[in-house]
Amino acid sequence: MIFSQFTLSLITGIFIGGVAGYLGSLMIVKRMALVGGPLGHLALPGVALALLYHYNIFLGALLSIVIGAIVIWLLQIKSKLSLEALTGVVFAAGVALGFLILPLSQAEEALIGDITKIDLTDTLLAIFLGLIVFVIINRIYQKMILSGISEDLAKTERIDVKKYNLIYLICITLIVALEVKIVGTLLTVALLVIPASASNNFSRSLCLYSWGALLIGVVSTILGIFAFRFTGLPAGPLIILSAALIFLISLFFKK
Repeated sequence: MIFSQFTLSLITGIFIGGVAGYLGSLMIVKRMALVGGPLGHLALPGVALALLYHYNIFLGALLSIVIGAIVIWLLQIKSKLSLEALTGVVFAAGVALGFLILPLSQAEEALIGDITKIDLTDTLLAIFLGLIVFVIINRIYQKMILSGISEDLAKTERIDVKKYNLIYLICITLIVALEVKIVGTLLTVALLVIPASASNNFSRSLCLYSWGALLIGVVSTILGIFAFRFTGLPAGPLIILSAALIFLISLFFKK
């Protein structure tokens, strides 16, 4: 093998963690910080099937999230319930179904990830999709910020808010599905939100805020993976704890 398994894990984590932090900086502005949680949990049935039938976890997670989103959309058309209520129903049903079909011997991998299972295909996928998502978000970042501040103001600037929100949600879905490989279905929202929250404390401008979130996502992932190498503890929780530590440090810089 050209690259060691550890090197592949590190490269994969860097791309996923960086883009997740960058995406998270928009989630904070648009007050969508909890979106990643339900999406990560909706991935559980697909991840369980992927582990059961030995195919790529990313594909299982992505398929499950997409199906869940479509079901929520269809129920919203047929029902008078709020989007939050429908998301709660589908989320709970998805988690319950996931636990029914999830092999108990592989529960840890599904819930908190397992970087020892990352191979060259996973790394190339993370690089390819990570770069695509980053380029797309970078191009629409200012428009998303404006719509997050005021949708009415964005509309006066001829910004199609619904279109850009859809693009943004698709990007979140792709990154959440990728995250499952390194932090599992339980911790996806943390890798999106914590680096951005820490960067918000460090930064004094929008540019520094967004790039700071990306950098903290990368650093958190690197620290967590190296901590895994030296301790043998699961990398997913170590990555999130590294991000949380950086957040605590950032509180001393907040004005």
